[in-house]
Amino acid sequence: MAGELTTIARPYAEAVFAAAQDAGQVDTWTQPLALLAAIATDPQMAGQIGNPELPRDHVQNMILAIAGDSLPAPVVNLVRLLAENGRLVALPEIVALYEERRVASAGVREVLVRSAFPIEAAQEQSLAQTLARRFGAQVELTVELDPDLIGGVEIRAGDLVIDDSVRGKLKQLAHALQF
Repeated sequence: MAGELTTIARPYAEAVFAAAQDAGQVDTWTQPLALLAAIATDPQMAGQIGNPELPRDHVQNMILAIAGDSLPAPVVNLVRLLAENGRLVALPEIVALYEERRVASAGVREVLVRSAFPIEAAQEQSLAQTLARRFGAQVELTVELDPDLIGGVEIRAGDLVIDDSVRGKLKQLAHALQF
């Protein structure tokens, strides 16, 4: 379902990004879109959005009422379009894809580093510089502690995964021994 939702959401996200770019408001739309995603992922609202017995315009009006007057007109139009096409369920994914596109257009690559142990500031800076050279773009690191890695690090940048953790090496060894 997640892949299908991404397929549905991508054209909307691209269109929203293009409209925001044309209006010179790419960063300005980030907050209102994040608000919509928060509303749509609320468990009670998600149940309403997924309820086929509720009229689409009713769900649309609930979302817009919760958001209040904080949404720019084009973002309100997005909600109306999604409701009209029965695609409100894709709203959080549209926002996530929009954010990916926004960050990429700024020449910044978001990288998640998971480490079994805390990383010192100097190590983090060195890693960021190395990854920036590798990707040819500015790197925004998010570091998370994950003791389940046992040791080492796991680096994720989009579809690229570099697993230099003990857990990853053990999985590779187990897989190799199965043959």
